[in-house]
Amino acid sequence: MVFGSQFTRSSSSSDAQAASSTGGTFRVSGPGVTLFILFALLGALGTAYLAETAPGPSNVVPVFAGLLLGGFFMASLQVANQWEKAIVLRFGRFSKIIGPGIFWIIPVIDRVAAWIDQRVITTSFTAEQTLTRDTVPVDVDAVMFWVVFDAEKAALEVADYRAAVSWAAQTALRDIIGKTLLSEMLAGRDTLDAKLREVIDERTEPWGIAVRSVEIRDVKIPAALQDAMSREAQAERERRARIILGTAETEIAGKFVEAAALYQDHPVALHLRAMNILYEGLKEKGALVVVPSTAVETMGLGSIGGLLGLSNLESLRPAGTSAATEGTPGEDLAGQGEAPKTRSNQGKEGTRGTR
Repeated sequence: MVFGSQFTRSSSSSDAQAASSTGGTFRVSGPGVTLFILFALLGALGTAYLAETAPGPSNVVPVFAGLLLGGFFMASLQVANQWEKAIVLRFGRFSKIIGPGIFWIIPVIDRVAAWIDQRVITTSFTAEQTLTRDTVPVDVDAVMFWVVFDAEKAALEVADYRAAVSWAAQTALRDIIGKTLLSEMLAGRDTLDAKLREVIDERTEPWGIAVRSVEIRDVKIPAALQDAMSREAQAERERRARIILGTAETEIAGKFVEAAALYQDHPVALHLRAMNILYEGLKEKGALVVVPSTAVETMGLGSIGGLLGLSNLESLRPAGTSAATEGTPGEDLAGQGEAPKTRSNQGKEGTRGTR
């Protein structure tokens, strides 16, 4: 027996989803089917008993009576799941909201117009090739969590509340995207989620539906724009690096000015610092350091080098000699050069006399 445009068979253990329809909804429950079978069996037994005791045309009456009673109780006994509410209409007018559990209706007079699911429902929706405020086409995927808080409004105020919620979410998403810049959409998703939830909740509240949350899952932009944004981000990072480097140079220059002011009044400290720098450069094996002449004069490295050379020369002289007796190295070389010359002249003069 079917009432309305939608027929759904279910048992007490089934988890059938709620459905809404303008023509009404009728479901066959497990207990109703059990009663129908029971009355049909009783009618069959009655017919069999009458056929044995008093055969005649009236023997089929118990069977028809059992079928009618079983069909009546099957249509009257309904079961609503724990998360469901049943909207009952009597002669087409709203009568009551029943559920969850077992309840009775009067067939033909009463009918269940809708079964409303009051669990949290998820709906995914998208907006493809939607222009942002700065005219950038984007594809946005989002998911919404919502719940029916007023079953009467959800069944009577809108024809199909599930489809209505989905379309309302999609149009709201397109509206929000058109009012938002691409940079704001990429950087402030939390703010966009909050705005979207407020807009959708405002549209669905008259239908007895409350939006718990809306989350944007993905924002897809054109590939060319992705490359441009990548180059822009790289240029921005380079600019920040240069600014940081310039700031560091400025701070270092300021410290150098302070150090120069301190070294101006303390030349010994400046010499020690210069010698320390030179040592640090020479302590590495095979290191070559180029030192300006002004720095050498400032540190007195010329006089130091001369003293070191004299000390090396003293160490090379034979024992028992001194600088006073031997003379300067230039004089020794001159004397050694004159002796051979004298011998040569004497030989030449003797040769001439013989001739």
